[in-house]
Amino acid sequence: MQVSNRKFDVIIVGAGGSGMRCALQMARAGLDVAVLSKVFPTRSHTVAAQGGVAASLGNMSEDNWYWHMFDTVKGSDYLGDQDAIEFMCREAPSAVYELEHFGMPFDRNPDGTIYQRPFGGHTANFGEKAVQRACAAADRTGHAMLHTLYQQNVAARTHFFVEWMALDLIRNAEGEVLGVVALEMETGDVTIFEGKATVLATGGAGRIFAASTNAFINTGDGLGMAARAGIPLQDMEFWQFHPTGVSGAGVLITEGVRGEGGILLNANGERFMERYAPTYKDLAPRDFVSRSMDQEIKEGRGCGPRKDHVLLKLDHLGVETIHKRLPSIYEIALRFANVDCTKEPIPVVPTIHYQMGGIPANIHSEVVVPGADGSEQVVNGLYAIGECSCVSVHGANRLGTNSLLDLLVFGRSAGNRIIASDVHKRSHKPLPKDAAERSLARLAQLDATTSGEGSHVVADAIRSTMQSKCGVFRTEQLMAEGVRQIHDLAAQTERIYVKDKSRVFNMARIEALEVDNLIEVAKSTMVSAEARKESRGAHYHNDHTERDDQNWLKHTLWWRDGSRLSYKDVKLKPLTVEPFKPKARTF
Repeated sequence: MQVSNRKFDVIIVGAGGSGMRCALQMARAGLDVAVLSKVFPTRSHTVAAQGGVAASLGNMSEDNWYWHMFDTVKGSDYLGDQDAIEFMCREAPSAVYELEHFGMPFDRNPDGTIYQRPFGGHTANFGEKAVQRACAAADRTGHAMLHTLYQQNVAARTHFFVEWMALDLIRNAEGEVLGVVALEMETGDVTIFEGKATVLATGGAGRIFAASTNAFINTGDGLGMAARAGIPLQDMEFWQFHPTGVSGAGVLITEGVRGEGGILLNANGERFMERYAPTYKDLAPRDFVSRSMDQEIKEGRGCGPRKDHVLLKLDHLGVETIHKRLPSIYEIALRFANVDCTKEPIPVVPTIHYQMGGIPANIHSEVVVPGADGSEQVVNGLYAIGECSCVSVHGANRLGTNSLLDLLVFGRSAGNRIIASDVHKRSHKPLPKDAAERSLARLAQLDATTSGEGSHVVADAIRSTMQSKCGVFRTEQLMAEGVRQIHDLAAQTERIYVKDKSRVFNMARIEALEVDNLIEVAKSTMVSAEARKESRGAHYHNDHTERDDQNWLKHTLWWRDGSRLSYKDVKLKPLTVEPFKPKARTF
């Protein structure tokens, strides 16, 4: 197969919020930037973010970045790196004001300032009371953000390559990353995109689970590319179950509903979160609320004929408030639950939502791997931002609205770091002779395979295994079975059969390539989860129900080679302030 070649200063894989924020920073500085995306940029999964972006603006009541930092550290169950968390929370107000000046249509207060709503785990004065910190555009914040960033990138002349799938990173003998090999989905043509810097902004991988709020494009492409290139994946055992996915559909109901005053009820009509979290109630962090809901269902207080969900009541907020602040939720409830939420509650159940782990990166968004002496070594030429990265600002559990903040802050940080490295003054380094060989071999194998399972069969088996063996509550037995099953499925991925050998708009081929990424994420998650013998944040282990700071206050690193694990210390020292010492999380 003939392989063409294109050169840019910077290659960005992914056109969601982080990729477009990074691209804008560099395009405005005059760099030649190429952004590759499997879908049209404004269809990237950031568009599904509803509730808001966190920043201590103090528009509704007193607030400051240090309180935000405390909430984030506590929310992470003390697994977040406190230097990165301080950096993010300090940068939050300027990142939001900058977005506002790009044209983001935030909701407004009567005095013209940005409207802010409460969100789970966000408090004033180090946990004393709830604070309104989420800057919102109704319940379509991600949608507004993506369109704003896309328009600004068009004006800045960013180059978009739409319906292209990146297949593999290109590394030279020194380990530097020189670009990516990518497939044009319409034609099946393969192209090498050379970059003096390469940024992975491919989003999450929630499609490794059967019930997910994630879009079908969220197949962990950046994670798979990194793993195949010899880069470890960090903290992959930590997956957030969002408390309120529509029962039976998995579609997200924003935490903003509870921020506006919505409440959770069991079959007895009881507001049960008052028993589990007497202070924060329905606005406790997501891992805590999800486990509380699951407990209610397990103990027989679930709703409906199967007693398999609880109810989210918001009719008491009033029709006007619902249509003004939560218009998308009204539509989602009608379409996916057949419920008019101005009159009756929405059936909800915990649903996989967000990965806290990912490609290890520092506060400049440079990808880092541990050296033999315990130090961190930068992978020259490679950056990771957004949900595919692990800085780590989310630790074992992400606070709501910190995801949009993460992509703004670290998208900008990556752009600034690349600009400062004077990429426009440097020449492209010579490519290795076998730059495209790995990708071409994978495509050739798909062509050569004449029998086996279809990609959808293997993908569904992966999702079924992850859902049943690595859910809200985990046990030794379930996870050990999960490790065996996932490794068996890994062998099956090498025998996927694509019946139609055409390369033109062959979605079966694309789905088979996505399975290559799904299986790497599933292996890293299952192996990392089975090894962690404690309960922390989103990882709740029924056989080890307590958090164990003495043995497990450390980050997990999973390496594809041998499916092995290593560990590194959590950074408990912030940049300029006193650290928050680990203590029990109560709400």
